[in-house]
Amino acid sequence: MVKAMGIDVGSTTVKVVVIDKNKKILFKHIENTKPRIKEQVKEVIGKVKERFKGEDIPIISTGYGRKLVEEAKKSMTEITCHAKGIYYALNTTGTLIDIGGQDSKVIVVEKYGRVLDFTMNDKCSAGTGRFLENTAARMDIPVEKIGEIALKSEKEVKISSTCTVFAESEIISLLAYGEEIGSILKGLHRGLITRIVGMINSVAFTPPLMLSGGVAKNRAIKEMLEEETGYSIKMPEHPQLIGAYGAAIISLEQNI
Repeated sequence: MVKAMGIDVGSTTVKVVVIDKNKKILFKHIENTKPRIKEQVKEVIGKVKERFKGEDIPIISTGYGRKLVEEAKKSMTEITCHAKGIYYALNTTGTLIDIGGQDSKVIVVEKYGRVLDFTMNDKCSAGTGRFLENTAARMDIPVEKIGEIALKSEKEVKISSTCTVFAESEIISLLAYGEEIGSILKGLHRGLITRIVGMINSVAFTPPLMLSGGVAKNRAIKEMLEEETGYSIKMPEHPQLIGAYGAAIISLEQNI
């Protein structure tokens, strides 16, 4: 049976997907990124080889650590792989919002997962998942709960700082003056959403809106994006795997 593998080495997690010739996912794996990425990638690929003994499965890598995957036949940009992955995951063209650990991307996707237009924020962490993670850690709240807490708050406190370091100082001051955690979190989410909407407005927007990346699991991000844009958002079953899935599809296309 023809198979192909994609591996997405991100700043926060390493994702692996193996697909068959019909682009169906046969194997998926996610784990936190470790300091020694080369060794980690070799271990992960070793697990896949053990799972599919005796099979030579071509690999394409993506993500910020894609050049560290020595076993890959080729490395591809995240933009290319996310566009390909979301098109086949949702079977539609449109505009993808991918909020990762260290960057955010807005990609306009054409037929067959081709990229029509894109913009990327990799300079300021205030528009990324790391911003929310740092805030959650500062407040001693599990990151997976901050979205729910934000949505429950009727009040919203504006966070004026767009830099993570200054925003953290601002949050400490707000807490010291008695502001509720929920209202602060709602303001933080609003700030991130506002930056994402600005990115959407800078590209050749095509509906529908689609969402991927680990932050997609935060319900407040989806609901507040829908509120701000007026569009309902489509999400794949496995939002974190879209880059790896797209890399696997490209690997399949190049080896059939």
